[in-house]
Amino acid sequence: MTERMVRTEMVEERIDGYAAAPKAYHALAGLHRYLKQCSLERPLLNLVDLRASQINGCAYCIDMHWKDAVAAGEDPQRLYMLDAWREWGGYTARERAALEWTEAVTLVASGHVPDEAYRRAREQFGETELTELTLAVAAINSWNRMAISLRKTAGGYRPGEHE
Repeated sequence: MTERMVRTEMVEERIDGYAAAPKAYHALAGLHRYLKQCSLERPLLNLVDLRASQINGCAYCIDMHWKDAVAAGEDPQRLYMLDAWREWGGYTARERAALEWTEAVTLVASGHVPDEAYRRAREQFGETELTELTLAVAAINSWNRMAISLRKTAGGYRPGEHE
């Protein structure tokens, strides 16, 4: 029997990316501003942001998107069941297609976004919507990579802080 190692030390932020490159952060935030007013409903985008962050293991973004979704009125059960969305019937067909698309685009290197995921997404989303959904997945993956690699400290986020 092997003993499992548990990381107990506090993760220290490596770089304050916003302070180091504010123009770059503003550019990525511009995409976020666009997505806030795009054709996709905000609760759907909240699920996409949280699911991609779970896949990537981004503690900061999981904390942020969970808190923002609850503050916006999302049912916490739908959030804690998100990791098992395929086995739980609490999501609409549109949400399920978006979650499948989110996983396929986030894990693009392992499956190159299968045709079946595209087919199911196109049943629920028009061309503009699917393009915006893909941009939303790309954006959260960018934020995840920034937060993970620069070790953004999780736990202290307040809902709406980045609005």
